Amino acid sequence: MIRFFLLFLLTTSLFSSQVERFRWLNGETYLIFLEKQNLPVKKLYYDLDKDDQRLTEEMRTGVHCQILKDNNGAIEQILLPLNDELQIHIFKHKDEYNFEAIPIISSTKTEAFTLKIDNSPYYDIIKATGSKKLAQIFVSNFRNSLNFKRDLRKGDTLVMVYDQKYRLGRPFSMPTLKVAMIEMRNKKHFIYLNDDDRYYDEKGHEVEGFLLARPVRGARVSSHFTNRRFHPVLKKWKAHLGIDYAARRGTPVIAAGSGTIIYSAYLGSYGNLVKIRHADGYETRYAHLKSFRRGIKRGKHVKKGDTIGYVGNTGRSTGPHLHFELRTDGRAINPLRVVQVTTKKLKGNESKAFFKLKENYDQRINLHLVNKTPFEKPQKVEQVCYFYNGAHCE
Repeated sequence: MIRFFLLFLLTTSLFSSQVERFRWLNGETYLIFLEKQNLPVKKLYYDLDKDDQRLTEEMRTGVHCQILKDNNGAIEQILLPLNDELQIHIFKHKDEYNFEAIPIISSTKTEAFTLKIDNSPYYDIIKATGSKKLAQIFVSNFRNSLNFKRDLRKGDTLVMVYDQKYRLGRPFSMPTLKVAMIEMRNKKHFIYLNDDDRYYDEKGHEVEGFLLARPVRGARVSSHFTNRRFHPVLKKWKAHLGIDYAARRGTPVIAAGSGTIIYSAYLGSYGNLVKIRHADGYETRYAHLKSFRRGIKRGKHVKKGDTIGYVGNTGRSTGPHLHFELRTDGRAINPLRVVQVTTKKLKGNESKAFFKLKENYDQRINLHLVNKTPFEKPQKVEQVCYFYNGAHCE
């Protein structure tokens, strides 16, 4: 019988179960965690399929996790968030522990604040909000178009409007910047998130990033990035942590950005795989390659646009394509949110839709400027839900 209960951290449940919160430790692996908790490693890792094993590699330092224990201290269930939308659920049923990947239930709030620059955007955002994540997304999105050190003055104003996900009453995952403005030398500079998931300036020009958009030139996207997808064949939740580019076998694959090769070999379901480490903590992965270009090996520095291999069908693949991943500090992120080819200008209906969106954004920015909207610290809701046999509440 499917059961689920809502628990409050300040009390115990009707059945004397207790919830323990903890943060995932730096350097800890999923296997180490299982061993520390005296959980069956074979059942909860080695017996899993390759995709689920790969999911366990997505655990990130500092993520809030929960363990539910009975009144004797025995583990009943564990929740380990992997990304914005998927989490590992370990639960005990008929004296056996089981593994499943289930969706994260979260809510999204649109939030905003304005502040005066005293030192720098990065430092002042952290000082006002306590959030390094907000500081990072603001600075990174203006990095290629503005020179803060040269043109910013004390007293200049910035505004951020962003979406923040909440899980169990607490901020969860990276915020999504919707629109931002910074005033420098009496001139306002804007950046807008368009409906195509790309950022544009006030003239409708795409904001250029340091990477290329397509590591396979002219290829079509056959599968998009998603943290949560219910597999129609396997009948369970999976994540597709990259972009698939369909192309003929042997089509050249180029480096999405300059960097150093840190891996070049066969790796399980990835097949022939190249990993490149870039600046600012970014890493790109190129999987299912037919072969590597001669000389491509660990430690070699490559430039943006260099050929590193050729499209293939190695590893777990149903046809020739490139599986392309972008990671930052070990976490997989949507390449289309960061990676750009070159700046472009919107035209026709796309341009009309953008400027209509821009008009709405500008009204919100002006409203926050007039009201001098301060940052509001989110209120913590001390509650947690747990899961049983796939049923859940949060």
